Amino acid sequence: MAQRLTIRFTLNGRKVSAEVRPDEPLVEMLEYRFDLRGARESCGQGLCGCCTVYVDSKPVSGCLFLAVRADGARIDTIEGLGNRDTLDPVQQAFIDAGAFQCGFCTPGFIMMVRQLLNDIPNPSEDDVKHYLIGNLCRCSAYPEILEAVKLAASRLSAAPAR
Repeated sequence: MAQRLTIRFTLNGRKVSAEVRPDEPLVEMLEYRFDLRGARESCGQGLCGCCTVYVDSKPVSGCLFLAVRADGARIDTIEGLGNRDTLDPVQQAFIDAGAFQCGFCTPGFIMMVRQLLNDIPNPSEDDVKHYLIGNLCRCSAYPEILEAVKLAASRLSAAPAR
């Protein structure tokens, strides 16, 4: 039986722990230990963006990031952005703009768009393309995704400061 290590971290605002293998990817731990299926492994090489999660407020490819490295970290997933009653403005913009077809890549795109808008509240089209270069949509919903980014940016800039 493979060696397991106990790690402790904050997951979507909640203190948790998990027993993980030294070689276990973060995306697998999230799915199999916490039943979080928004971040999905697709390419397994960090090239498609489907497995994007935040580790200490920075986006990472969950398929390449080892779960043991999450010890002591803050992990945020798509499931932590909003809830059924109140979606994050980026999530709502993706729905309103129809910025998905099959939906497989959508969580990764939403996570990167959220990071983009945190860093650059009013991004240019070049900014958007730069931030999303590591996210692939096999259905080619790119025009709708660009529209969702514009919509989310305008809504966030019009929202009262918290």
